[in-house]
Amino acid sequence: MTKMDDPSGIGEKKEPRPLSEAARRALAEAAERRRQYKEAEAKVPTEKGGRGGLEPARYGDWEVKGLTSDF
Repeated sequence: MTKMDDPSGIGEKKEPRPLSEAARRALAEAAERRRQYKEAEAKVPTEKGGRGGLEPARYGDWEVKGLTSDF
């Protein structure tokens, strides 16, 4: 039985529901916060010779060469 022959409709893709005005506002605010964060992050000078990746103090672990240690 293929998805097209499936009478239960499990394989069927439905159109997304329309968003409420509050949801649209929330998405717009989140996009603006992300834009502001990226602008601020671009202004911070990059570390020379440092490790790449996410800031370990913020995310709670330190990873070097595939080994992770919590601190």
